[in-house]
Amino acid sequence: MPQPLPPLVLVLAGHDPTGGAGIIADSEAIAASGGWALTVPTALTVQNLHDVHRVIPTAPDAILAMVEALNDMPVAAIKIGLIADEATLLAVENVLRRFPGVPVVADPVIKAGGGAELSTPALCQAYARRLLPLVDILTPNRFELAQLTPEIEAVDDDTARAVALMSQGCQAILVTATDDPRPSSDQQQITHTLHTPDTTRQWQWPRLPGVFHGSGCTLAASLAARLAVGERLLPACEQAQHFTWQSLSHGYHPGRGQALPKRFFDAHFFTR
Repeated sequence: MPQPLPPLVLVLAGHDPTGGAGIIADSEAIAASGGWALTVPTALTVQNLHDVHRVIPTAPDAILAMVEALNDMPVAAIKIGLIADEATLLAVENVLRRFPGVPVVADPVIKAGGGAELSTPALCQAYARRLLPLVDILTPNRFELAQLTPEIEAVDDDTARAVALMSQGCQAILVTATDDPRPSSDQQQITHTLHTPDTTRQWQWPRLPGVFHGSGCTLAASLAARLAVGERLLPACEQAQHFTWQSLSHGYHPGRGQALPKRFFDAHFFTR
């Protein structure tokens, strides 16, 4: 018998032909985490498991038209990924304003895992000014956090940077330290830190060998799905991290380039 759709997550992110990151990765993570993805590409990319070679932004009117065509589908959460230029940013801002009260998870994709720059200082500034007031939780790594807060000179003051972003309207910041751990930290552990106006919470996960493609997408998309199904922020953050760690630990290692998460490592992960 036909079943009703799971809670819907609107995804505005880039397309990655490898499937490791971008809207394909988001769709997998959302499906595995109990939701259904509605995908609107913000850009096409030319990339492989080594690096991004080219980014082709989607026309803003096409983004808006794709979202408009979905207006009879009840969106329960929104996940934002790659925003390659200011015209795209303005289109995404327009979309977010159409969904007041719907939780928004934003993964600020500023640099590819292979090193390619995917943003500019001016675009980061516009992102912080225009999008952050509309975002419920931002999921930057430490490099992205620093790029969004260039006015803060203290290199390791992640708390001050998170407070600065929350002062611009963002409700919470989940900072990941996989790629850029603090020098004083245990290098065998990964520490992720959630900052909210009321509290700070940290989680530690065993560091896995290898370099992974799409871990940030997996985390943010899974988090959006858990918020869509009604989880509160704290358990949603914990479940999304657990899901991401398991996806990476079961991941595929192609032999060349970055490894790929296996997001369907357990079809019953969120139904037990």
